[in-house]
Amino acid sequence: MANTEIVRLKTTVTDRDHVAGPQSAPVTLVEYGNFECIHCGRSHPVIKEVRKLLGDNLRFVFRHFPTVRTHPHSLRAAEAAEAAAAQGRFWEMHDELFTHQQSLEDHHLLSYASRIGLDGERFAREMAEHVFLKQIETDYERSIFDEHVTGTPTLYINAVRYNGAADVGSLLAAIKLADTEGLIRLPDSVGGIRGLIGRLRRGSNG
Repeated sequence: MANTEIVRLKTTVTDRDHVAGPQSAPVTLVEYGNFECIHCGRSHPVIKEVRKLLGDNLRFVFRHFPTVRTHPHSLRAAEAAEAAAAQGRFWEMHDELFTHQQSLEDHHLLSYASRIGLDGERFAREMAEHVFLKQIETDYERSIFDEHVTGTPTLYINAVRYNGAADVGSLLAAIKLADTEGLIRLPDSVGGIRGLIGRLRRGSNG
């Protein structure tokens, strides 16, 4: 069997990133995502469940990749997430946007801002003035030219691109394999994970 090419993340995680979880976590999961992308929407509850199961053993990083040609509301949604981040509420807005992917018009975004307790006047002003647009566009271009990201979701586990299935079991197994320190203990309630890890490990050694 031919070896799958390993694609590594070039843009390291910094203080500018949106990060959930401690820097000391043995595994970092990076997602290049798009709030209007249906595949990202399907991955959202999966990633939330994985984060819940792993706790402080996982650091999760979300980066915007709004593809406006196919997802016309994605850039505006990314701006809303950044405006929320400026008020310390990025993850709350992140969850609202993925939960309501079909409702991303400006009046919807204002409603979400109110729901998560933002200063509505500040949010509306920064959205009207496109305060965060240049930053998002710059990061988007870097994602294309440096990382060669072409679609969403694009995932990296410990800086290696993940091309496996986006279900809880497969993602947990891949994260466990990336834990070279052996710190992660998977819960017994997640059926079939250990067998899957064994198959993956045999495949990587083959």
